Amino acid sequence: MSAHTTAQSAQYNQSATQAALVPMVVEQSARGERSFDIFSRLLRERVIFLTGQVEDHMANLIVAQLLFLEAENPDKDIHLYINSPGGSVSAGLAIFDTMNFIKPEVSTICMGGAYSMGSFLLAAGEKGKRYALANARVMIHQPSGGAQGQATDIEINAREILKTRARLNEILAERTGQPVDKIEKDVERDYWLDAKEAKEYGLIDEVLERRPASL
Repeated sequence: MSAHTTAQSAQYNQSATQAALVPMVVEQSARGERSFDIFSRLLRERVIFLTGQVEDHMANLIVAQLLFLEAENPDKDIHLYINSPGGSVSAGLAIFDTMNFIKPEVSTICMGGAYSMGSFLLAAGEKGKRYALANARVMIHQPSGGAQGQATDIEINAREILKTRARLNEILAERTGQPVDKIEKDVERDYWLDAKEAKEYGLIDEVLERRPASL
């Protein structure tokens, strides 16, 4: 068995195990009994979970849920719960742009940790509606990437990474109220913040210990 096949098999087994562990919710109605997985049931309450690695498949699911909830009610808030180590910049920007594109306001809530692109999306929530739970951690840093091949191709990729970094820094500056030069300095290396520090920095608006009436 090749290494690629082994990796695919391991990923499938992990996905199957995770699916088996998802709780089901049973509801009674006049039409009888219906069961939902817990995430689908929460989606009915306009709750979306952004958990794990930010990558294309996950981003497509998040975007689809955002568009679906907008179609259901364009005037009611959407609540995006984040616990993510980050991941793909392009996938994250697809989510970011959709959050801005749709009519409903999107509140963001960090539980556990929001790192890298996860913290970027946390800050992307509607201003005044960006939260972190009391013991959540947040980390910002610059995008990373690698290139191989001809020297010209490596140079092209390096320019693209620098261009992307500049754009992400501009967005973070706008979302946090921090000067761009401070953002540039802070993201040179991993910059860790607890929930209170994230609020002071402008990445979130409030630290939550109890659920407010708005959530």
